[in-house]
Amino acid sequence: MGYNFNIHPEIEKAETLPGSFYKNDQIFSDLKDKVFLKTWQFAGDVNDIKLQNQIKPLSVLENYLNEPMILTRDSKDKIHCVSNVCTHRGNIIVNDGGPAKSLTCKYHGRKFELDGKFKFMPEFSDAENFPRPCDSLHKFPLIQWGPLLFVGLDESYDFQSVIDKMKERVGFLPIDEFVFDPVRSKDYLVNTHWALYCDNYLEGFHIPYVHSDLNQALDYGTYTTELYDNCNLQIGYSDDAVETFELPEGHPDLGKHVAAYYYWVFPNMMFNFYPWGLSINIVKPLSLNRTKVSFLSYVWDESKIEESAGALLDKVEREDEFVVENVHQGLKSSFYTTGRFSPKREQGVHHFHRLLAEFMNKE
Repeated sequence: MGYNFNIHPEIEKAETLPGSFYKNDQIFSDLKDKVFLKTWQFAGDVNDIKLQNQIKPLSVLENYLNEPMILTRDSKDKIHCVSNVCTHRGNIIVNDGGPAKSLTCKYHGRKFELDGKFKFMPEFSDAENFPRPCDSLHKFPLIQWGPLLFVGLDESYDFQSVIDKMKERVGFLPIDEFVFDPVRSKDYLVNTHWALYCDNYLEGFHIPYVHSDLNQALDYGTYTTELYDNCNLQIGYSDDAVETFELPEGHPDLGKHVAAYYYWVFPNMMFNFYPWGLSINIVKPLSLNRTKVSFLSYVWDESKIEESAGALLDKVEREDEFVVENVHQGLKSSFYTTGRFSPKREQGVHHFHRLLAEFMNKE
């Protein structure tokens, strides 16, 4: 069914999503089909399948979407993402990663090429009109950016255009040289609705009140937000006391002291670029009241970490958790309806709410 969420396009007149959005089980469930199955998700690191004829199963947004997929690298060194559900009787095909020249279902022996194309099925010689195109595995669109892989569940928007937009500011960085750092990567469990976590990320309004250390590292007065079609950017400026980017000639921010570029991509991905590298945050719904946030650190220049605005990621995260968990509890009040947006500081939140309303209102 379609909803009727109304977020005025002019932020000066707009009200937020209603409190019921964050506490209604049916809305939470419908977000799967209307939002998450219409967008793109992080699919992993290209180094997870470094070798030819190698496969790796994955479950996108486990415990919410639970969409079974397989990353494969074929003999021609091409990477694919295909469904991990056999087209015969729905069995999960691959349980463990490793070397493989084809995909074979262990239930009745149906075989597929590493690109998902149907290959062979025993005892089907008498079947008419077989095989058909639907007997091959569903193939998901896959985009690679440096070591990062992204999968399109439904191409409702052009994800490459999002990457291209990010490249306008961070394209000078050698992302191919960024290396995943498992020590600096971590999962956080937060007792809140996933969208509230995004709401909080999308505004710097709270920084002086919640993040004292970060407020010292960033110049709050010059903190800016830029809006694009399916993503937005917050720019954190600083003085010379904090590590800033060495921007090349022709860069749109040349001459400015930029400490961080914070990109948010609809609906649940954040890309935080610092002079030392990149911190990706994937916000993963678990239930109406619980969210897992995966922090994935990709290091380029380790020597710049300690003097960077991203040096205290864990501390900042704990401070954010305290706030969003309190908001989650507050929205359970019978007397809260909607709020208003700060036209100066909450453009990102307004943008997010407009996109949610647009996707949820579609029949």
